[in-house]
Amino acid sequence: MLKTRVITAIVLLAVLLPITLFAPVGAFAALIAVVVIFAAWEWARLLKLTGGSPVVYAVIAGMALIGSTRLGLGYKPLYQMAAIFWVLAGPFALARKPALADGAWRIFLLFAGIVTFVACWHALVAARTVGVAFVLSLLLVVWLADIGAYFAGKAFGRHKLAPSISPGKTREGALGGWLAVMIVGSAGAATLVFAPTLFSALVEHLGWAGALLSLTVLTVFSVIGDLFESLLKRQAGVKDSSGLLPGHGGVLDRIDALLPVLPIALLLLGPVAQSLG
Repeated sequence: MLKTRVITAIVLLAVLLPITLFAPVGAFAALIAVVVIFAAWEWARLLKLTGGSPVVYAVIAGMALIGSTRLGLGYKPLYQMAAIFWVLAGPFALARKPALADGAWRIFLLFAGIVTFVACWHALVAARTVGVAFVLSLLLVVWLADIGAYFAGKAFGRHKLAPSISPGKTREGALGGWLAVMIVGSAGAATLVFAPTLFSALVEHLGWAGALLSLTVLTVFSVIGDLFESLLKRQAGVKDSSGLLPGHGGVLDRIDALLPVLPIALLLLGPVAQSLG
């Protein structure tokens, strides 16, 4: 299993890093579109669509993505709709645990998924347009929250965060992830070596207190995104969203925490975000 994970990671890095760091924005946008479409396919499968329906749903997501680029109205409404979903429906579903793949919830989540994936794509492309450092700093928030939570949970984890959804996660781990984001984010905003980044933009727009509060909000929603997908998988009776990435699960397993963080981050930037989209 470890060998498979390492090989998959090397292949992914060999594809993702050069395109993210050196390719034109158009190539980056095309790569992220492929990622989003596969994630939409997995989302449909977790909602228990059968036969060719997940493929149809993925095609619809791709068409929605293409169509959204032709509206010419800016993408703030997309970010707002995605953020509303994560702020309201995400915590409600985690607290009440309704049957997400049944009835009205499934219909709602199929629609919400399209909005969420399209907003995610636009946010990443807009961030990459600003610069490599900016888009990497957005991703870094989620990576730090995840890595910090893993090591803090291993070392200090005693109290389960959501035992019925994801038994491995602890409150101590979540706190460790938050501390990692705070420390690195503060250092990044203070040094300004790679500016503009998410950290420097937040400080410039909101001041230090507002920036640290915003990073706290983003860390919380990275956990909500992770737990929401865990709830979907638990109700679907699967360990991974798919087997597309051997040793790593599916695409959705890798981007679940990004889905709420990206639109909320751009909305927190206010007028800065308007220049991104």
